[in-house]
Amino acid sequence: MMRVALTQLAADVDAERNLDTVRRLTTDVEADLIVLPEATMHDFGDPSTPLGPPAQALDGPFVTALAALAREHAATVVGGMFERSDDPERPYNTLVALGPDGTLVATYRKAHLYDSFGYRESDRLLAGAPVPVVLTVGDVTIGLLTCYDLRFPEQARALVDAGADALVVPAAWVRGPLKEDHWETLLRARAMENTVYVAAAAQCGRKYCGRSMLVDPLGVAVAAAGADESSTQARLDPAQIAAARERNPALHHRRAWPVAPARPADGARDPS
Repeated sequence: MMRVALTQLAADVDAERNLDTVRRLTTDVEADLIVLPEATMHDFGDPSTPLGPPAQALDGPFVTALAALAREHAATVVGGMFERSDDPERPYNTLVALGPDGTLVATYRKAHLYDSFGYRESDRLLAGAPVPVVLTVGDVTIGLLTCYDLRFPEQARALVDAGADALVVPAAWVRGPLKEDHWETLLRARAMENTVYVAAAAQCGRKYCGRSMLVDPLGVAVAAAGADESSTQARLDPAQIAAARERNPALHHRRAWPVAPARPADGARDPS
């Protein structure tokens, strides 16, 4: 069994205050894996506000603080930040993973930027390379996705092909008509179609939907948060993955299908 804590908060544009909130929400957590939302370090803020100035390096104060949190809890900690790039105006939207000893064990730069529902993330951020990032937590291999990546099933499948038993999805899922339904449906779909666990931690508050969730390989929510700040704790059982794949051997039944290159939408910006 792997103990998982999904910590959701309403981050603002003060990185130190956000870290204080994380510490408060995780005080009583007992977990092997602590998942924090996308942009935990610093909220996206107003769409006209540049994200270059608040971005930090991977050896900066935010990652250093998460390393201390990981050591304190003897847990792997995954959370989101804006990472400095060679473009001073457009950083990366990056997930960092700190091991139980505080070592930075993985980074993932969000590949699919959120140019959707009237928002243009690529105006302020750079996209990362579409390379699957997996790491091990005890006996479980996890794969990293960020928010909008959830809408691209081929990325989730690439992580499963790379050995992921669970998909970890930090997010800042914006509220709006149908958005909460999309969030829950997509989490369940990625779990069911890949027969893996999905552990999602989302920002909450005025702009974001919260509803962090651990979904099992058959698409059942074994733990779910509401709309307020919280840490939701649950257990991930690797035996359930094997049991689900015995009942639903869809991965074994896969056939090779040609995949046509994506056509960019009219007016879409190259995110790289």
